[in-house]
Amino acid sequence: MTRESAAVGPLCADPLYRFSVPLSATRRGARLARLLAAERLREWGAESDAALLVVAELAANAVLHGRVPGRSFRLTLALADSGTLCVEVTDTRGDRPPVQGRLAAEVLGESGYGLLLVGELADRWGVRQGPVPCKTVWAELDPVAGGWPSGQA
Repeated sequence: MTRESAAVGPLCADPLYRFSVPLSATRRGARLARLLAAERLREWGAESDAALLVVAELAANAVLHGRVPGRSFRLTLALADSGTLCVEVTDTRGDRPPVQGRLAAEVLGESGYGLLLVGELADRWGVRQGPVPCKTVWAELDPVAGGWPSGQA
């Protein structure tokens, strides 16, 4: 599992399937992100508990730390020909880079561990800045041998 700061690689550049939707930067919007992701992944035959947890964590972070009143966040899912699933969550707080792990706990108390979870579940993840004022936190999950088994964690 690696953290990268560059843009998402070419796996998601020309996906087999793509889904993108703006959602309200509220707890309800974060919940809807997970529900919509579950439905799309089921339709694409790429059901994955790990992917849903990544979506939930990134959406929650967008709502808690990337929220600007009156602005939404965007969830984008893409499934490459290779079976790699790309998850992107874009918010309008590009001036607030994500804080991970122990450093986040020192700064924010008991929160800040969601990105550690993302790092454990995703094969690759990172942050892409722009366009101003936005940032995108992305993660890529590779399928296990034989594809995406239902309920894979």
